[in-house]
Formats: sequence, structure tokens, C-alpha cells
Amino acid sequence: MKTKLFLILTFVFAVLISAKEKKEIKVSGNCGMCKKKIEKSLKINEVYNAKWDQKKKVLTVAFNEKAITLDSIQQRVAAAGYDTEKFKATDENYASLPECCLYRDVKEH
Repeated sequence: MKTKLFLILTFVFAVLISAKEKKEIKVSGNCGMCKKKIEKSLKINEVYNAKWDQKKKVLTVAFNEKAITLDSIQQRVAAAGYDTEKFKATDENYASLPECCLYRDVKEH
């Protein structure tokens, strides 16, 4: 009985691991508030972990590739007001961001 249980658990664990994908996506933003909003936009069951690096402007996301696509993830971030490497936030969503988060008009030094 223990052997069967062990085999079943091993199989389930292997399936879960194989379905997990981890990718990096360029995402525009400025500050800690951007980080919170970007990461919050991906608080869904299909996404296991999402961390945005403010300095590098890179979102590292671990997700179930059988349940959600990378395009869908980027569309969710864009809908929150943040441009990704593939999808641009609508002007309306961008304009709804707090002033400190308006990254399009910021001059880089």
C-alpha cells in the first residue's frame, strides 16, 4: 500500500513540475507602487509567483503553461497600465496610474 501511494505521489509531483514554466518579461514601470500593481495583476491561480525587479524592469513569472499563456500574462499586466515587451497598455489604463508610476514621460539619465 505504501509503495502504491509513493508511486502516485511521485507521478503527481512530476506532472506538477512539468507544467510549471518560468519566464522573464520586460515590463515598464518606475517605483515600488508599480511593483505592487504589476505583481497584484498576476495574483491568479495559474500564476505561481510573479516578481518585478524595479532596477532591471524585468518581471520573473512562474506559471502553469497548461492553464495560461505568456501572451495572456502580458495582456493582464498591460491591462493594469504597464507596457510589456509584447503588449502596450491602453492610454486610458496608463493614464489611470498614480503620477509616480507614469513611466512613458520619464527621461532616463
